[in-house]
Amino acid sequence: MKFFSKTRWLLALVCFITFSFVLTFSGINHANGTPKVMINLVEPIFQTQCAHPTSSGHLDIDGRLNVSVWNIYKQKRKNWKQVLKRLSHSSQLVLLQEAGLTTEMVDFINSHSLNVAMTKAFKLFGTSLGVMNLSVSQASSACAFHATEPLIRFAKSALITHYPLSNGETLLVVNLHGINFDWKLTRYTEQFEALSLELGGHSGPIILAGDFNTWRNDRLKLIYEFAKRFGLSEAEYHLDERQRFFGLALDHLFYRGLDFHHAESKVTDASDHNPIIAHFTLKS
Repeated sequence: MKFFSKTRWLLALVCFITFSFVLTFSGINHANGTPKVMINLVEPIFQTQCAHPTSSGHLDIDGRLNVSVWNIYKQKRKNWKQVLKRLSHSSQLVLLQEAGLTTEMVDFINSHSLNVAMTKAFKLFGTSLGVMNLSVSQASSACAFHATEPLIRFAKSALITHYPLSNGETLLVVNLHGINFDWKLTRYTEQFEALSLELGGHSGPIILAGDFNTWRNDRLKLIYEFAKRFGLSEAEYHLDERQRFFGLALDHLFYRGLDFHHAESKVTDASDHNPIIAHFTLKS
């Protein structure tokens, strides 16, 4: 009888741990099922769904706006700081995917006086991982979106932020890491459709960027149709070394309502993805 009692409690404990794991990694471990967004560097302080920090200054510098996009590969490569330093010095906005809020990352952000907005997809060994915006000025709002990988149950995240511009407009920015393991594209489609209300309600300039995991033509077609709905154009590259799978680029940057000049993607060994840098000026 005593053995049965211990076995029953052990099974109950295993079930509880398993259940907690599924909740944590499906992105619904918060009150009322609302997504959460982290807008400061004190881990793990989260605010529900959308945050509206006090914004000061403009994202652009005298009408110039450079935007970088990079899957930083959880900072696994030892030279990630050198590349991120270069990107943050040459860009007013850096959009990262697979960013880990490690002590080293926090120190980097603080030492370079950067503003940060991040939404956690999941935690791995105590470190929050997700998409992260680094910018010269604070966002005026930030909203988190989560989607769960159908097979592996790890979450992917997206972050919608608004930044004031010097011409009086507000730039809407979508930083997204696309679902990978979804052959029928049901969850992949839902991930983008969840953003459509925000994009459709915004009349000003937009940037939609990230690692979209477009390793099939069907995925690429879905992205192009989505971008077309909102009048977005894709950046054109005079040097294009974006990471490819089956010959298709995985990382993208689409824009609207900005004057596009040029973009490049150069090879680096600091991640398994090569960063994008796009150069814009504001419309007068």
